[in-house]
Amino acid sequence: MSDKTSDFSRRLNGRFTGILRWEDLERLWETLNGSGKAWYFYQVGSEVPALPLKGDGLRHALSELDQLLHADHDHDYCGIVYVDDRESPTLVKVYDPNNLGSSCGSSGMIIPPRWIISLERPTEVIDDAPTPRNRQRWWQRLFS
Repeated sequence: MSDKTSDFSRRLNGRFTGILRWEDLERLWETLNGSGKAWYFYQVGSEVPALPLKGDGLRHALSELDQLLHADHDHDYCGIVYVDDRESPTLVKVYDPNNLGSSCGSSGMIIPPRWIISLERPTEVIDDAPTPRNRQRWWQRLFS
């Protein structure tokens, strides 16, 4: 997934809580938007962002991601977003609904999250699978 020796990698592979209900995801987005902090928004397989998002830029990115997740994960539950601390988040992992693999890792394949939202600038996360073209287009459109 990424360099196992970095502090960011240890945090990324640390303990997380799953966001199971869509209402909980909405509250998480509200927490991030209301934090007044700048957040790095990283799509794995793309260049690590040099600058974080804040204010309207963050609201826009989270709204677009929320729409994508609802459209592509057509279930009555969320279950594809994980946060390090629900009350005071610093790191959020979002898995691609179109590439979930085995969530427990029992297949031996580690599927990295597609998106990482972090207060700390992420280090590059290696994904052996190429980023699908639809995700590349979505990412480019998001920041155009």
